[in-house]
Amino acid sequence: MLIYNIFPPNSFHPTGYNKVFRIETTCPVSNGEIHQSYYENLLKTLKSEYKESICNEDFYRYYRAGRTDRDHTYFRLGQINYHDGLKSGVFEIDLSFSTYYDNKIAHIIANELLYTYMITKINPEENPDMILLNGDANKDISWTNSQNALIELIYALYASNSIAFGKIGLRKLALIFQVLFRTPLNDIHHSFHRMKTRAGSRTAFLDQLKIALEEYMDKDL
Repeated sequence: MLIYNIFPPNSFHPTGYNKVFRIETTCPVSNGEIHQSYYENLLKTLKSEYKESICNEDFYRYYRAGRTDRDHTYFRLGQINYHDGLKSGVFEIDLSFSTYYDNKIAHIIANELLYTYMITKINPEENPDMILLNGDANKDISWTNSQNALIELIYALYASNSIAFGKIGLRKLALIFQVLFRTPLNDIHHSFHRMKTRAGSRTAFLDQLKIALEEYMDKDL
């Protein structure tokens, strides 16, 4: 189903599914200027809701900062402080099952997914699925480092169970990267065994990635 492609099951509050259903079933046409205008107006509304109801709240900044020091206050059942001036939605929540703030996080995640969904509706060329399916669109996507670097990355992802919870085979994973980056890989097993005994760091490319990322982080400080 379309909705499950946009929002993975159990990923957030059911209102997210309802919003997409209403958006899709009330869309006047399937393409053209009216179609474009329809989603652009929805995006403006979503941005307005974000500014008015989400981004200026202390809890949003707490959540975005990845803090946990007040979790015992925000996420413990029955500990809602009504004197904080909460939204009226708090009275619609089953407080024996949920808290006001985990419900709010669900809405934050739903809005983020809706934003991405609307962007891909307005600019279909930015849809990741279409990029992978469209040969012309991904012709400029190529691996520009060495084959050994790509093999090292593939093995790292495989060993850490980062793709499909480790349920995908190494050969299939390597094939995906070869197709994605349009680059053939020679015998990856022999290349890997050579990495195990090479002089210096055995994870040279991963070390390079770490350094590059840290340098990039420092630029944005």
